Amino acid sequence: MADFTVGGTDFLLDGRPVRLLSGALHYFRVHEDQWTHRLAMLRAMGLNCVETYVPWNLHEPEPGRWADEGALGRFLDAVRAAGMWAVVRPGPYICAEWENGGLPHWLTGPLGRRVRTRDTEYLGHVERWFARLLPQVVAREIGRGGPVVMVQAENEYGSWGSDAEYLREVVDLLRRCGVTVPLFTSDGPEDHMLTGGSVPGVLATVNFGSGATEAFAALRRHRPDGPLMCMEFWCGWFEHWGSERVVRDPLDAAAALREILAAGASVNVYMAHGGTSFGGWAGANRSGPLQDGALSGTVTSYDYDAPVDEAGLPTEKFWRFREVLAEYADGPLPDVPPPPVRLGAPAAARPARWTPLEDVVGELGGKEWEGPVPPTFEELDVDRGLVHYRLEVPGPRQPYPLRVPGLRDRAVVHVDGVRAGILDEERPVLPEPVAGPATVELWVESLGRVNYGPRTGEPKGICGGVLHERQYVHGVRARGLRLDAFDDRAAVERLPWRALPEGAAGGGAAHPRGLFGAVVEVAEPGDAWLELPGWTRGFVWVNGFCVGRYWSAGPQSALFVPGPVLRAGANEVRVLELEDAGACGELRLR
Repeated sequence: MADFTVGGTDFLLDGRPVRLLSGALHYFRVHEDQWTHRLAMLRAMGLNCVETYVPWNLHEPEPGRWADEGALGRFLDAVRAAGMWAVVRPGPYICAEWENGGLPHWLTGPLGRRVRTRDTEYLGHVERWFARLLPQVVAREIGRGGPVVMVQAENEYGSWGSDAEYLREVVDLLRRCGVTVPLFTSDGPEDHMLTGGSVPGVLATVNFGSGATEAFAALRRHRPDGPLMCMEFWCGWFEHWGSERVVRDPLDAAAALREILAAGASVNVYMAHGGTSFGGWAGANRSGPLQDGALSGTVTSYDYDAPVDEAGLPTEKFWRFREVLAEYADGPLPDVPPPPVRLGAPAAARPARWTPLEDVVGELGGKEWEGPVPPTFEELDVDRGLVHYRLEVPGPRQPYPLRVPGLRDRAVVHVDGVRAGILDEERPVLPEPVAGPATVELWVESLGRVNYGPRTGEPKGICGGVLHERQYVHGVRARGLRLDAFDDRAAVERLPWRALPEGAAGGGAAHPRGLFGAVVEVAEPGDAWLELPGWTRGFVWVNGFCVGRYWSAGPQSALFVPGPVLRAGANEVRVLELEDAGACGELRLR
């Protein structure tokens, strides 16, 4: 069997120097039926290796409840079949613009700032997770005939903390779980990041989008020997709701790639193919140089302006990268595979039925909670989804401002059954004062947990109480609705659906919110884009598959629907509108 090792200045395969030409492709952001095509696209671009993170929270949504835990092993088998090597980054923290940086909400909720430290309770959970996950990695190491050549310990830890003992614990745990291939760390090319994130005796790599000469010089100040590698060459970037499009000139990106390779370094193109954050798993970021400012949720698309776009098609950047990488190939590059089948013809439909949001939460939500102060999402065991809070303002009393300090993230507020405004962290006060007595309802949605920086792991929901003037309003009822409740298609079908006359707006409600159902007839299924003109914000399921969040705030205007999700004939589309469905416009597949 092959032996992959780290030499003085090179990676060695059976003692021969090799260069890793890797590309990031997250198996959890690509429909499994399309893994083979996407891997072939990476091979055709000139890559010999693929890198993937592993999101803990996706595979263990509740303590001890596992979800598709064998997906990583199946992906690594597909990598081997494609003739490529693999780099695995199991975290436990991954960032990745993914909900909570991959850490489970049920872990960060009670532990808070003890995560990503030597804390024994936290490490106990990590050990249990690794013991469950890593056997499928170990069984597929290169020394056992598999594709895995390296495994990462933690991720960009120097951007977070300085607990060197914790990093060593993670390294030791990986070894105790049977990992024998080389381990590595990756951090920004800054002294404090490399100091805080690297481990003696473990390969250190750096992440950057340009300036390879300076970045590798910084790495050499900390590690005078060992192979040079840019573990994340940021060839594009991600986008936030309400922001502008983010693009990078293909020639500029290709020049930066050439500079990395000219230095004799290995590279991992991040992202080679970004894919899609299906299922509402997109994370969020805090603004500002210290990542502690306003919250911005990441869009569903993880296209990343990558060389292989969200639909698996080559971009101009693909062809420019292929030209650069061809110079480092052992022979002619493989042909570019044919594109995936596209939807044969556009299709559209209007919703035919509807269930009010109150009924959806009542039937699919968790047990109602009652107490003096509002619970957080974590206390209600809600990861992705929303919480309905209900409280009574006592009276009689004159109108006073009603504010919700510490709100995370967005609340549609009703007073005595009438919508009174939309609040968020930056605007936590209702536009009009509230007199008592009054019933106040707040429908609070998480726009994604922070995945990077010091606010990672912060709780969601109403985290600071509800104030009427300066007085806390006590006595709260709350019920959470998790997105994975919609995975039970039989329970969804049992909802009290109502017929929706053509052109009606939610049965005549002033601001219809709820679950809408439509059937779209498709003649020839294939990859498609779903448009929702006139809708505001929510989530969409196609034949039970959650294609993600939509929001009229942009910049994303359509959701990618993988071809394997569609079928010839009738296709069931469900839309959970959380704010305002307008006139229940058409759902358009193109």
